Amino acid sequence: MVLATAALVWAQTTVNLPKAKEFRIERSMPKEAVACLECHRRESPGIFSDWTHSRHASANITCLDCHQAEEFDPDVSPDHYKQYERSDVPYGTKEYRVPVAAVVTPKDCSRCHPDEAKQYSRSKHANTREIIWKIDPWLKLGMNSDTEREAGCFHCHGTVVRMKDGKLDPASWPNVGVGRINLDGSKGSCTSCHTRHRFSVMEARKPEACGQCHLGPDHPQIEIYMESKHGDIYTAFGDEYNWNAAPGTWTPGVDFRGPTCASCHMSGAGTVLTTHDVTERLSWELQAPLTVRPSDFKPLPAQTNWQVEREKMQAICMQCHGKTWVTDHYVKMDKVVQEYNDVYFKPAKAMLDELYAKGLLDKTRFFDERLEVEYYELWHHEGRRARMGAAMMAPDYSWWHGFYECKKRYNNFMEEARHLVETNQKAYKATDYPNATGKTEPYQQVGP
Repeated sequence: MVLATAALVWAQTTVNLPKAKEFRIERSMPKEAVACLECHRRESPGIFSDWTHSRHASANITCLDCHQAEEFDPDVSPDHYKQYERSDVPYGTKEYRVPVAAVVTPKDCSRCHPDEAKQYSRSKHANTREIIWKIDPWLKLGMNSDTEREAGCFHCHGTVVRMKDGKLDPASWPNVGVGRINLDGSKGSCTSCHTRHRFSVMEARKPEACGQCHLGPDHPQIEIYMESKHGDIYTAFGDEYNWNAAPGTWTPGVDFRGPTCASCHMSGAGTVLTTHDVTERLSWELQAPLTVRPSDFKPLPAQTNWQVEREKMQAICMQCHGKTWVTDHYVKMDKVVQEYNDVYFKPAKAMLDELYAKGLLDKTRFFDERLEVEYYELWHHEGRRARMGAAMMAPDYSWWHGFYECKKRYNNFMEEARHLVETNQKAYKATDYPNATGKTEPYQQVGP
């Protein structure tokens, strides 16, 4: 038996790097697991190195524990068998061949993390692919191409993983979207936040993990956070935080000074328990065209009571703030929601409905008339920024990137719309809208 160590791997594959801790991979491992590690030590040292620094490695959890599958599973990799027959791979005999799947899913992770997987499964994260099909005309009305969706939308929201000719279909893989539909029927990918192969709690606690997807003109939470006092404190003191505190023990005032996305929306504090359901603690659905309570959000009604969840979030806030500060913040946020709903969205929606009813806008396509774009961006861009900026205490986003831009968008929309109504004139319709070729029905799940 060859005894490989992480230190030996570093010596063979790297120079000028700090010595890694020693880790003997033969401890209580089956020979098949040792074969996996020996192969990946040579073939993919980056993967092996990440694993040696993980808590999985410390607990003797190997490639086999996560990737092993049954021969009849729909996502088994036939090519993996051939790799074990190569003469230059240690332990390269048929004795150690086992069926494996490249796609590790929340269902696989649930064998050791059942609570986390269950909480995640009911969250907006796990169901976000379904949400965008219901809420976003880019998809449901086929206004972009399949290639644009695969490279953009589905990279964060998730694909439906499919097999093609015995291999993972490149149209659906690689993908670690939070709402990915897996071949075993589970939803999502734990590696969206805990990236392979360290699966670090520390990494997922940092705002940059969330900023992979929560950025840009329509949901710039990472930019909003960094502008806020919370982000300023993180920038100044984040290198002093105890990012590696054990799960469930990360405590404000002890392990960190200012909150991150995770500490507000997921981590436990005081009497509030840790959760992997980011839908919890929300009292408004701020991404929706019309702001509603989470339980009233039609694409995915939350199974929560908004008042109970607000009390949870306020309890988190009061780990660092006084009660008056917290309750007054929520008074302000509720006023922002009401102003956006009543002053901007509802009149714009009523006008859009009137234009459709009078035949002045064409319902057969979306985004081929300028007013449809103006209406969409009013709620999807500026309207979200105004609401989210207020919720996360970033005044520049609430005003200059939010309500200020809402006013401009609203005025342009209403001015042209009223002119069309007064003159009974149909809106100019673009005839060359590029690449509006995507499917208008979501891919059906393949497998169980």
